[in-house]
Amino acid sequence: MAQAEERAVGGFGRGALLPLGVQNAFRERYRAIRPGWRSSGDQLETIVRSHVTASSAVLDLGCGRGGVVELFWRDVRLAAGLDPDSPSLSEHRAPAMPVIRGIGEHLPFADGSFDLIVCLWVLEHLKDPAATLREARRVLKPLGHFVFVTPNMRNPLMLANRIGKALPLLQRRLVPKFYGRVEADTFAVQYRANTVASIRAHANAAGLDVYDMRVVPDPTYLAVNSFMFRASVMSERVMPKGWGVHLLGDLIRS
Repeated sequence: MAQAEERAVGGFGRGALLPLGVQNAFRERYRAIRPGWRSSGDQLETIVRSHVTASSAVLDLGCGRGGVVELFWRDVRLAAGLDPDSPSLSEHRAPAMPVIRGIGEHLPFADGSFDLIVCLWVLEHLKDPAATLREARRVLKPLGHFVFVTPNMRNPLMLANRIGKALPLLQRRLVPKFYGRVEADTFAVQYRANTVASIRAHANAAGLDVYDMRVVPDPTYLAVNSFMFRASVMSERVMPKGWGVHLLGDLIRS
């Protein structure tokens, strides 16, 4: 797994049904089966680094405790993080990096402030993704990029997440048990920008163009053992290509 993806997800504790180390081991097995496959985290980090220069101004939107921006924030002119969750900000893994409490629908920055916005595992939580993308366009410079990764609602695994949306208390209890994530890091989901079509529509309405859009398969999210891993791999083979578990995108202010 890329450092970006490893840092973007919540903490994975002992006693989980599918701890991060086990999931990563199955990802290595999947790479052996599908040479050339790269996780969404690997691909995202490559895209982000392709846009970064020493003169860049970068915003980590929904930064939580940190993500890919924490890997290079000292190497750019300006890097800042924004998140509505104060406990996460207080525990940010790059303590010297500027962070601020706020929401995507009302970004506290001047027009044209950033060359790049990185948005990891955030779109699925937004009640008004259109407003957030409009704000993103406003604070981006011309030809600035908005790079994101989010779950794909076309994937059958998202059925469980849809149940979690309807029963948030159940979700807050089951997700930590399965993945070992801290319960406080399990936030309510909305799924209002989690298909290729909906993201394109929101981007178009906000005045952003789709520079790149990828559907990324990853059969490790139910791989609690070898049998489940093999079953997930078989499922990936028969599913339509557009049903991969993650959406990875790059929007541009043209």
